[in-house]
Amino acid sequence: MSKEKGKKKARSCITIHTDGACSGNPGPGGWAYCVSVSPLPLTFSGGNPNTTNNRMELTAVIKALKSLSAPGYVKIYTDSMYVCQGTQEWLPKWKKNGWKTSTRATVANKDLWVQLDELIQIHRVEFVWVKGHAGCMENEICDTLARREVEKFRG
Repeated sequence: MSKEKGKKKARSCITIHTDGACSGNPGPGGWAYCVSVSPLPLTFSGGNPNTTNNRMELTAVIKALKSLSAPGYVKIYTDSMYVCQGTQEWLPKWKKNGWKTSTRATVANKDLWVQLDELIQIHRVEFVWVKGHAGCMENEICDTLARREVEKFRG
């Protein structure tokens, strides 16, 4: 028996890779995420006929977090500086300023940032930036899936 009787066992880290793609910006877009499980990652993707790259990047993260069955510690790897910088630097300021930027403009993609903010209150999320197209297998998988979604609308 464990010496830490009565304490909840910490849930292990869930590793997720995400990516978004767009052709035209705005134009047809795709998102994808990959949950790292053994032996093969689980992948999910979708798209939108008229969107932007940043919306697809955010959507991938939102869909991934919404897919989790219980709160936990999540590491999200993304090649999007927009997502990383937004969550780590801009989001607290935007909320404090009533979802306005430093120039008093409404935050772009506010609807998605609000959703993401709600989700990162549920989960303990760490965002990790990875260089795109630099050999990270899961990032490459997500990139391929997101681009396939774009092609569905270009048909």
